[in-house]
Amino acid sequence: MKYYLIAGEASGDLHASHLMQSLRQQDAKAEFRFFGGDLMAAVGGTRVKHYRELAYMGFVPVLLHLPTILRNMKMCKQDIAQWRPDAVILVDYPGFNLDIAKFVKASGICPVYYYISPKIWAWKEYRIKNIKRDVDELFSILPFEVDFFEGKHHYPIHYVGNPTASEVRSYLRENGTAPKRHVIALLAGSRKQEIKDNLPAMIAATIHLAGRYDLVLAGAPGISPDYYASFLEGSAVRLVVNETFPLLSQATAALVTSGTATLETCLFGVPQVVCYETPLPRLIGFLKRHVIKVRYVSLVNLIADREIVPELVAETFTVENIRRELEAVLPGGSRREAMLAGYREVHRLLGEDDAPDRAASLMIAALSGK
Repeated sequence: MKYYLIAGEASGDLHASHLMQSLRQQDAKAEFRFFGGDLMAAVGGTRVKHYRELAYMGFVPVLLHLPTILRNMKMCKQDIAQWRPDAVILVDYPGFNLDIAKFVKASGICPVYYYISPKIWAWKEYRIKNIKRDVDELFSILPFEVDFFEGKHHYPIHYVGNPTASEVRSYLRENGTAPKRHVIALLAGSRKQEIKDNLPAMIAATIHLAGRYDLVLAGAPGISPDYYASFLEGSAVRLVVNETFPLLSQATAALVTSGTATLETCLFGVPQVVCYETPLPRLIGFLKRHVIKVRYVSLVNLIADREIVPELVAETFTVENIRRELEAVLPGGSRREAMLAGYREVHRLLGEDDAPDRAASLMIAALSGK
């Protein structure tokens, strides 16, 4: 069968590549065409656009690049209509993908499957109307989403397990568990704006530990090492590229920008502090307390539905707070053991299903009418 996949950022490229591998294992005639990255290209098929040409974050960057975004949308729709796939598989990235879903559904070209559902429980809940109308099957990777979609909105979905958990389990099976070393990992985000906003404070908060710990920054996929140079100049922090899992396997603690990296850090058993700088911090802090519908920003806390890792967001994001919370999760710190116990709870809640295999099996069964 012919599968058209769309992933708009580095994490989507990773998860989509594993889904493609599972589809190929279960469907020997699988053909792929996609918007995505290097990992998807390594699996095979035809890449139409790299996600680097899609990933704009924030109101101003999106506005400045709106003509490019609209051209990419038009090109994608035309390409799907011309190729006539058996299924379109959307991977997260809702701003772009929900528009594509609307087009595909209205055109009657093929079923629309959404792998890694949009996080509308946090923001823009009104999008449930679009999902119900335009998405044939939704595949969730977060266990609490089942109650949100099915219980609250009466829209049946598939919880297939968590791909990050699958990826970490696979890495540990192949490489074993490395002994923890005197390493503090810095994971400052996957986009340039996130890195610019978060990395300077992370470096400042760890400078006093340079004599005791090796300070290591995980370079994000798709970000040139040259981009980090100005931030790291004169600091004790060293950069590693494409080595996030090896770094986390030996780190003793971490500073992490909110996102998939918070869950990866949890699954490797590395105590962490979540740091996310925002513009207009007092306003964002007010919105977080009174308007935004979720209590937490990190996946770890969202899955557990309680605070396991500290979240320094908006007005609480300061170098002093980061330094204090980091000291509390280093060996001998007051929060370290309780956090590790909380991590075990998150492991249990995620389950043991292999997410890409499970999702691929359900997709192929649906397409085959089984």
